[in-house]
Amino acid sequence: MSAVDKAFHGLRHMIASGRLGAGERIPPEGELCEELGVSRGSLREAVRMLAALGVIEPRHGSGTYVSQLRPEDVIGSLSLTLELLPLSGLLEVYEIRRVLEPHVAAQAAARRTPETVRTLFSLIEAMEATDDSTEASELDHRFHAEIARAAGNPALASLLAVFRARSRKYQVFTLPEGPELRRKSDADHRVLATAIADHDPGAAAGAAEAHVAQTERWLRAFMPPVEEEGARAESGRADGTPD
Repeated sequence: MSAVDKAFHGLRHMIASGRLGAGERIPPEGELCEELGVSRGSLREAVRMLAALGVIEPRHGSGTYVSQLRPEDVIGSLSLTLELLPLSGLLEVYEIRRVLEPHVAAQAAARRTPETVRTLFSLIEAMEATDDSTEASELDHRFHAEIARAAGNPALASLLAVFRARSRKYQVFTLPEGPELRRKSDADHRVLATAIADHDPGAAAGAAEAHVAQTERWLRAFMPPVEEEGARAESGRADGTPD
């Protein structure tokens, strides 16, 4: 184990064990270096790594503190690694989305407010009105983020936002069949928003599952033929369905 790894895991253990609590200032460099048996340079690199993960917050002129350790913030740091996934890996992640998105939609339908409904339909109208694929993608993200917010679990909302951010790198609406894909997506959004507006968790879950499955099929259009064949085989083994 390198000195940086030793410092990283040492600090991580202090936080995980509760020795250093959320919002608490970490001990001075000298004390930590002596306790962990590492140099200042190694300790500082470990602190930078933990800061990138949203676990530690260096504050200029004040010191270094453990973050508030909110689940949504820590989960959000997954974007640092998920952004590196190739398309085949992203499609594996979609199996997780197919489980989570229906649950979130059902919760949103059960808990929605009139303001939630107004926001969802306002976003749909804006999506239908724009010819800009980039703007449409951003509105699409906001639509799904609003559903996740209405579901009431910030950690789940953060996780799904990470998944969506990676898939947005593939602009399906720029494909030759983009206009038709847009129309289908907009129609799906209306079905989903209507189920939420009707306080119908079952219908909302079904609409969300169908929408995620459709998006997954569209993403496969970007897959090189050989890679697609392998990914489809893996998918078949994972869920027991034929190609």
